[in-house]
Amino acid sequence: MDVLEKVDLVERSPTQEVVTRDELVELFKTNQSPKHYIGLEISGFLHLGSLISTGFKINDFASAGIDCTIFLADWHTLINDKLGGNPDVISKVSEYYRDAFRLVCPEARIVMGSDLYRENPGYWSEFVEITRHMSLARTMRTLTIMGRSEDDKKIGLAKLLYPPMQAADIHALDVDIVHAGMDQRKIHMLAREVFPKVKWKVPVAIHHKLLPGLSRPAADSQPGKMSKSDSNSGIFMHDTDDAIRKKIGKAWCEEGAVQDNPVLEIARTMIFRGSGGMNVERPEKFGGNISYSEYARLEKDYAQKRLHPGDLKQAVGECLVDVIAPIRDKLRLDGDIDAAIKKSC
Repeated sequence: MDVLEKVDLVERSPTQEVVTRDELVELFKTNQSPKHYIGLEISGFLHLGSLISTGFKINDFASAGIDCTIFLADWHTLINDKLGGNPDVISKVSEYYRDAFRLVCPEARIVMGSDLYRENPGYWSEFVEITRHMSLARTMRTLTIMGRSEDDKKIGLAKLLYPPMQAADIHALDVDIVHAGMDQRKIHMLAREVFPKVKWKVPVAIHHKLLPGLSRPAADSQPGKMSKSDSNSGIFMHDTDDAIRKKIGKAWCEEGAVQDNPVLEIARTMIFRGSGGMNVERPEKFGGNISYSEYARLEKDYAQKRLHPGDLKQAVGECLVDVIAPIRDKLRLDGDIDAAIKKSC
């Protein structure tokens, strides 16, 4: 595989941004197996966005010959008060996350934050070093990576440790590529700004588009992402086949509306990957069955109202069952973990 073929894999949907593409090209020219990292908090039940969309993107990196690491950020989870801030619960749910990503991303290495800190005696001196180059104002501006407001005047001190810890993680893992959803962009830009000051390797930053929730976006606002805390906003890994079909059936999908349409976005991101396609079954009086091998044609037909929302939803629902069911059936969800997550949500 040549350099541009590798770049194409990295840039494949749902990738939204590469900072910078020229740096990525040069990296591939000089390094056959660059190191990648994505950091994940341990929180609620895994869903279509947090596991499948993210996992498929990680697999694109692996296919490009990149050495991938999934960093399960248990300390960050504690700092951010997820799972009730209970270390025992976080530890239990971490096992569930580890099993899930091993199943979806078998080529990726999985690293626990607590293991990194225990096995790297120089970590905390590096953490202190990077904080020396971060102002309080700059740190506050990155708090959105935690789902917190940068204007919060009552923010707990521990939460201010989160951004420099994430930057220190990147350095400690010695990565060439940092990867996350667009909601994590600020911390990556901070790392690219501060690392040269301490003569650390500056990583290429790659951000993927977040899978939107199923509800209609509020007027004059960006569509919300699929959320672990809202069972109605997304498709969860442990939903039954019928639940998947029903949720897609109720999803916002206005006729002819392409912008911020969650059903179309799921089709583009989940179904039309590589050579994947989709069959739509409908009565002859409504045009008969039709097959789509390219997403662009599907979107065009929908925009021109040649494809009805009901027919699109039915097809997407069936395709999603085919994607999720094999993973769900292999992913064990211990009763204690299930109860712990439900209690903390």
